[in-house]
Amino acid sequence: MELETPMVIALNQMDMAKKKGIEIDVKKLEDLLGIPVVPTIAIKGIGIFQLLEKAIEVIEKRVSVRPSEIRYGKEVEERIIRLAEALRNVHSPYPPRYLAIKLLEGDEEIEKEISRENPKVVALARRLARELEEIHGHDRSTIITSERYMVASRIANDVQKITTPMKPSTRELLHSITTHRILGYPIMIFSLFSMFYLTFTLGNLLSEILSEYLYGLEPLLISLLGKGIIERLIWGGIIEGVIAGVTIAIPYIAPFYLILYLLEDSGYISRIAFLMDNIMHKMGLHGKAFIPLMLGYGCNVPACLGCRIMETTRERILATFVTTLVPCAARSVIIFGLVGRFLGIEWALSLYILNITIIFVLGRLAFKILPGEPTALIMEMPDYRAPHLKTVLKQTWFRLLEFIKIAFPLIIAGSFMIKLAELLGLLKVIADFLSPVTTLWLGLPAISGIMLIFGVLRKELMLIMLAAAFGTTDFASVLNPVQMLVFTIVAMFYIPCIATIAALVRELGWKWALIITTVEIIFAIILGGVVHRILAPLFGLTK
Repeated sequence: MELETPMVIALNQMDMAKKKGIEIDVKKLEDLLGIPVVPTIAIKGIGIFQLLEKAIEVIEKRVSVRPSEIRYGKEVEERIIRLAEALRNVHSPYPPRYLAIKLLEGDEEIEKEISRENPKVVALARRLARELEEIHGHDRSTIITSERYMVASRIANDVQKITTPMKPSTRELLHSITTHRILGYPIMIFSLFSMFYLTFTLGNLLSEILSEYLYGLEPLLISLLGKGIIERLIWGGIIEGVIAGVTIAIPYIAPFYLILYLLEDSGYISRIAFLMDNIMHKMGLHGKAFIPLMLGYGCNVPACLGCRIMETTRERILATFVTTLVPCAARSVIIFGLVGRFLGIEWALSLYILNITIIFVLGRLAFKILPGEPTALIMEMPDYRAPHLKTVLKQTWFRLLEFIKIAFPLIIAGSFMIKLAELLGLLKVIADFLSPVTTLWLGLPAISGIMLIFGVLRKELMLIMLAAAFGTTDFASVLNPVQMLVFTIVAMFYIPCIATIAALVRELGWKWALIITTVEIIFAIILGGVVHRILAPLFGLTK
């Protein structure tokens, strides 16, 4: 609204409002906002056609849209007006009032844009913001956010009417229990444990079924292809790579995303963020940062982009750093497909506990290095609802489709390159070059160095390419337990994949992307070597 652009508001979840006994005066809301309002129940498709029709009317200027000017509290409003007046002669695609609010809020992009033309206005904005901070006792972004919530609350009170006495519903009782300062934590731990246990159990079952079927076709395919160099390239470089992707990655990725989206659609993820607020404060963040952290278990890329919800640059850097340490679905493939499958679920869960501990320690260390204090948590928690199965299945399917489209060409190309390098005798040369790190320090087979390179493209490629290099998915026959653990630990922490690095550059710039990437490479290699030296004697293995 502050951008003064034509818009239509979708007043969604009207069914939830009705269940709560809340009646909303849509016409009054339109008059207050100066914007068309269309009631919808998006999940059932109700009101969507009317919403699109109204949007077309607005675009074609068949209806008058004049967004009302939102008025804030006296102290804030006076400074907005003063600053907007100073911005009248500044050339910008944005309205002066919008610029004034963003400058008072401390928006870095707007500050950069205005300072190029009139640095005195930016200096004035900072001085006015300091005055507000002295009056309210909070930082500038919190003040503006609080003002917006106050305006929203005032509008809500004006347009809604409670038609029935409010009795605690099942959803409200569930909310009270899952956000309880004592009961909430064991429920959260049980939920997360169940999520990973189900992922492992279902993934293992699917992996065994697919492996048995697809590798059962091996004799037939080899007899059809023959045993020449071209045939070996086709089998070992293409078909085996696809089989490895289908049997190693997809069985774990599919159930993981399914369970994650079920939790997200139910509204439970935001409750976890609320519970984690105190713990996140120890790392200089607030509970809201746990949302991108949870997203990170699916994919680090949207998780990094999700760190935009953090209010300050320092918090964005901290949140993005710890988010890249979270084992995404691709890393979970390695954890479950290697450690979980061959050493047991208890070892896989131990790695997740180790990961969480290290995230906390490194996050705390980064908090000490980067100066500043965490801001207060202000967030909205959606009502609990039964997950919409069709939506959840669609989200899971799109994620799987995205994985197949992006990963499988890389898997095929990677498998082909490894097989070609093997036939040309180049694998040994590359492996020998990396052996001081892989063999001497990490205690891994020399060939694993090549897998670390492929891991930059996508993490699950490390395991898939390892299967292609060894010619088997029975990793227990080629790796000992310590090597499995070290390989997985290094995969969990070292360099983010190329897509995550791109997201880091986009969100934080080259400098911070390079710092985070370098820190994680060094840390992963040091940790892997230390773990090898601790575990080797315990498992009765020599260096």
